[in-house]
Amino acid sequence: MSAEGSGPPHDTNLLAAVAELGDALRRLVETTVTTTVGAGELRSAATTIREVEQRLAAAVRPPHQLPALDDPVAFRRVFNPVGGVGSPLAPPLVMRHENGGVVAEATLGLAYEGPPSYLHGGMSALFMDQVLGSAAIAAGLWGMTVRLELDYRRPVPLRTPLVFRGRVLEDAGRKAVVGGTIALAAVPDQPLVEARGVFVAPRPDRQEAYFGAITDASGRHAPPRRPTDATEVG
Repeated sequence: MSAEGSGPPHDTNLLAAVAELGDALRRLVETTVTTTVGAGELRSAATTIREVEQRLAAAVRPPHQLPALDDPVAFRRVFNPVGGVGSPLAPPLVMRHENGGVVAEATLGLAYEGPPSYLHGGMSALFMDQVLGSAAIAAGLWGMTVRLELDYRRPVPLRTPLVFRGRVLEDAGRKAVVGGTIALAAVPDQPLVEARGVFVAPRPDRQEAYFGAITDASGRHAPPRRPTDATEVG
């Protein structure tokens, strides 16, 4: 279960519309980096896209204001760049519990390319940060990333089913150490990427400094009690 389906009541029609737009934008991003149409068609498409952008820009939120559908306490973040259904950057990854940790599957397109036909190494770090954070949350822990280490064993192929896994290795109060992998779905026990992250819950004074200005969608003061952008798992 993804975070978008949990937490307090929300506007299901708005959520469906956000998800629909997110899916359309992800398809557009992938097509943009694979199309071979000519310059004239590209310029025409750019004009159309700018017109759409102007329509959407008719009402926008400031950075300190949460989207109407978000609930950080329930870990519902619809525009999260890894798991958010509304994000054109996200695959999106949907986490679930499995064998004491979390797991997710995805097939990544050429929009995530680094070396030709393989995943960009920075994208591996982005995805694993999310997976490891989700594993911490699944274990009843939470925190902000203070260290993230990756070992790149083999290149990660694009347009190939992948499996992402995470599991808490150490619970030390405010600190959690979490490990995880990226592997081919066909051979999940042969990691292509191995990751280890350290997550630390900020002290109350730090939480206030970091998140004290956050408001909900109506502008009311609403700093998250557990500030995180990790995705809840089912």
